[in-house]
Amino acid sequence: MIAAKKLIGIAALAAALAGAVISSASAQSLTGAGSTFVNPIMTKWVADFAQSGGVSVNYQPIGSGGGINALINHTVDFAGSDVPMNPNELAQAKVPVFHIPDVVGAVCVAYSIPGIGPGIRLTGPVLADIYLGKITMWNDPRIASLNPGTTFPNDSIFVTHRSDGSGTTAIFTDYLCKVSKDWNGGPGTGKSIDWPIGLGGKGNAGVAGLLKTHKDSIGYIELAYAVQNVISYAEIDNSKGKPIYPSVDSAAAAAAGVKIGPNLTASLTDSPAPDAYPITGYSYLIVYRQPGQNAADLKKFLSFVVTDGQGEDYTKPLFYARVPDSVCAKAQAEINSL
Repeated sequence: MIAAKKLIGIAALAAALAGAVISSASAQSLTGAGSTFVNPIMTKWVADFAQSGGVSVNYQPIGSGGGINALINHTVDFAGSDVPMNPNELAQAKVPVFHIPDVVGAVCVAYSIPGIGPGIRLTGPVLADIYLGKITMWNDPRIASLNPGTTFPNDSIFVTHRSDGSGTTAIFTDYLCKVSKDWNGGPGTGKSIDWPIGLGGKGNAGVAGLLKTHKDSIGYIELAYAVQNVISYAEIDNSKGKPIYPSVDSAAAAAAGVKIGPNLTASLTDSPAPDAYPITGYSYLIVYRQPGQNAADLKKFLSFVVTDGQGEDYTKPLFYARVPDSVCAKAQAEINSL
């Protein structure tokens, strides 16, 4: 009997110790999921945060929509998204969340046209009509007139877009709504829409893959994916009618020209700044205001992102613009309130 009691006591102690180990292990890591737009810099943040003494962070680039769903389902500590949560998603979350802007990025209009190099010029209305299926050929007079001296092929435009719920799509379609009444009154904007035409690819990497494997193609991808995959991209006329190439500087100009909202979100598309690239957006890390047992580690990681993580050695080599200092200060105040 005594031996049995001892065995029960040992088993209970072992179970308690196992529970403590599991609890300790879970507290030694963070999980996040979402935006592929932010994944190139997220990979560097995660590695350097761990090297500096922070906990490990497991981030899965499954698209902004997937990340928000994971946050709602409480399967991650944070979501990465290139668009704020909408009212329906906020209602599903049931408890308050807040958005931390983490980078500013340009969504470039990339293309693969044999014999045509980088830097063709397009306007918002022309781009919208390509995606509406109204402009179907590369040598269409509206494209040719914007690019004197360039001989476009008499070939059909192969249109690509995202197939998953995507913040990059939300930025791109938000822009099209601002420059095209037909787009605004038709497909509209969102992470997922009913595309009039085109073939979808999963993630920024998926669309980049379609562009590389289909000639005469056009698509929208985050700037880093275009540069890393050596895909040409276009100048786009901004709100002042000035052709602007996507770059770190033109993305930064877009953010500088738009005041951040009280909830730390803002639309940067078609920014009024004279040197702004017009298809630009914030990416966000979204967290619950009461994040639970990993709160301390989450605060440290978020603080790292809006301080050291904004350094030019992080942002510039990966073709992001840093979040404006005034916005980072407001974000840090929100982080401190966790």
